[in-house]
Amino acid sequence: MKKFDIAGMPAAGHGQREKNVFYQTPEFKMRVISLDPGESISRCDMASHVVFVCMKGEAEVSIGGEKIALSEGLGLVAEPASVSMRTDTGARLLGIQIEKARAGTDPRGL
Repeated sequence: MKKFDIAGMPAAGHGQREKNVFYQTPEFKMRVISLDPGESISRCDMASHVVFVCMKGEAEVSIGGEKIALSEGLGLVAEPASVSMRTDTGARLLGIQIEKARAGTDPRGL
């Protein structure tokens, strides 16, 4: 078990997003996403499921062309799709990327 202070973690800009990954296993990875007011993240084609939880501020997340507004305390789960996001006011999100199961493996570890 590990405990994280996600709200207090420093976060690099989108260009250095790999620095924001704070936990990773073969099954999933977790990262902090921090957007300044007016900032956006351009389209990214995700090959796996993703979970976004808005911890602070507001962000508009586009999943496969459908726009979803997230504010503090709200989250979403998306199947593999093209993902982008933007904010007018600034936002801090938790992003969890679920890795695809490898052929011949049971995702439950059995």
